[in-house]
Amino acid sequence: MTHILSAVAWPYANGPRHIGHVAGFGVPSDVFSRYMRMAGHDVLMVSGTDEHGTPILVAADEEGVSARELADRNNRLIVEDLVALGLSYDLFTRTTAGNHYRVVQDMFTTVRDNGYMVQQMTRSAISPSTGRTLPDRYIEGTCPICGAEGARGDQCDTCGNQLDPTDLIGPRSRINGETPEFVQTTHWFLDLPALAEALGAWLDEREASGTWRPNVIKFSQNLLGDIRPRAMTRDIDWGIPVPGWEDQPTKRLYVWFDAVIGYLSASVEWARRSGDPEAWRAWWNDPQALSYYFMGKDNIVFHSQIWPAELLGYNGQGDSGGEPGRLGVLNLPTEVVSSEFLTMEGKKFSSSHGIVIYVRDFLARYQADALRYFICAAGPETADADFTWAEFVRRTNGELVAGWGNLVNRTASMIHKRFGRIPEPVELQDIDRALLDAVEAGFVSVGGLIAQHRQKAALGEAMRLVGEANKYVADTQPFKLKGEDPATQARLATVLHTLAQVVTDLNLMLSPFLPHAANDVDRVLGGRGRIAPMPHIEEVDELDPERLPEAFDGRTGYPIITGNYEDAPTWERHPIEVGTPVAKPAPVFTKLDESIVEAELARYTGSAPDDVTGA
Repeated sequence: MTHILSAVAWPYANGPRHIGHVAGFGVPSDVFSRYMRMAGHDVLMVSGTDEHGTPILVAADEEGVSARELADRNNRLIVEDLVALGLSYDLFTRTTAGNHYRVVQDMFTTVRDNGYMVQQMTRSAISPSTGRTLPDRYIEGTCPICGAEGARGDQCDTCGNQLDPTDLIGPRSRINGETPEFVQTTHWFLDLPALAEALGAWLDEREASGTWRPNVIKFSQNLLGDIRPRAMTRDIDWGIPVPGWEDQPTKRLYVWFDAVIGYLSASVEWARRSGDPEAWRAWWNDPQALSYYFMGKDNIVFHSQIWPAELLGYNGQGDSGGEPGRLGVLNLPTEVVSSEFLTMEGKKFSSSHGIVIYVRDFLARYQADALRYFICAAGPETADADFTWAEFVRRTNGELVAGWGNLVNRTASMIHKRFGRIPEPVELQDIDRALLDAVEAGFVSVGGLIAQHRQKAALGEAMRLVGEANKYVADTQPFKLKGEDPATQARLATVLHTLAQVVTDLNLMLSPFLPHAANDVDRVLGGRGRIAPMPHIEEVDELDPERLPEAFDGRTGYPIITGNYEDAPTWERHPIEVGTPVAKPAPVFTKLDESIVEAELARYTGSAPDDVTGA
């Protein structure tokens, strides 16, 4: 058994999340985590809402509410949506939790005391109309390196180089288009050059492992070519106070400094709530533990450079030396699993321009597993992918309904009609053994692909086996095996038993991708519907209220996502039980009318703010 940390990107709480977000961080991490649990590993899947930074203040101002009110509302919306999608978090929390404040401030203090935080004068971008600091990602202009338009104040997506807002040619605010003012201010900078050698050695080691996606490792190594100190504090009054600067209430830790620490703080919070406050150490202090970070490609720099640098600085493993703090030597990421972008009908998702499909709206009309299936089968795993309603309908009807759903339905229908319960096989023929052997081998092939983060290929292999099972039905024609002749009855019982075993195997194999349907299919074949344990929402008490600023006075708790996933079956064939009653089945998947394509294309107008930051 291996301890595996499934570290899932933190959705930003300036508005509800759309399907492009969950295609990058949500569904891939859940498929991986569910499989790894079934394969016998001890998985800790953590995340939460990212609630600090200027974008929260901007969104709150637009709605005429406080930042806390906006964060509280969107936190709950996001929690509800992710539970509805079936994402099996051990803990989904938030960055405005007192426990998070405590861990972040401890991390900052140790990194600073080890010599990897340096004070520097810098020029900060200020909005002339509001006097508020503009975050780097809220400033756009022309890239001074490659000349591309629309480069952000932290990075040019065209050439991949890191930037500062002052580097941009013709900088302008994304909020209102005004030209920012740059004023002199003092901030703490993470001394990345002092950590560059250690970062390079770690990335070289990761490249040698051969596990990282080529685009991710190469991009990460290229970042070292222009490494420089990065500001880790901001002029803002919404965020985590800076240790040592308590007399400067308008300075806070940078949202991207604190958000990535959330993976650690959420692990600590999970342990504290589990009754064993030190349990998190098995995933963070044991060098044999593995950690996988799931996100979209725009967040690679923060997970392959900033977060590892923070960890190295905390551990005292850079040029300046130092000693780890009370948390001990912390593990660096085993792999940064980055997906590309999902577009919608050929256009980039944009809430403000109405090019958006919110998770909540989608799940109000369609099955969660239909969305999960599309993301896994056609999502942005290693290249940008496009969501179209026509393709969604085609895959739902042609693959889920006509392929897998049809196999389940006719298997159960024939068993119910002819026997009423799972029959006992009499004598297997070669065609029966061939299918049973092929499907059983799928546990190795499908599981291996999921473990390598090749989920599209894994789902394709599972659905290929569904096709083999449907071919078996066509070849054996059990629907024609009628009459009371003992030989006919024996053959029918053998074929239907074979099909029941194969459907049970395939259902287990598909359960990481389609957890809701897995439970439904299990019930169709007389099971308890507990193949895929599901997450739930709990209302919990605040652990460290004394760590929170005055803005949180009176808040005693918040919702979390958690669950007990120990009952998931092991990743292998489980022989079916002869005599299990099988009732007349209802369809597991809903067939979609072709008319929804035109209706959905006309539906969306969008109203929530763009997502511009978040871990």
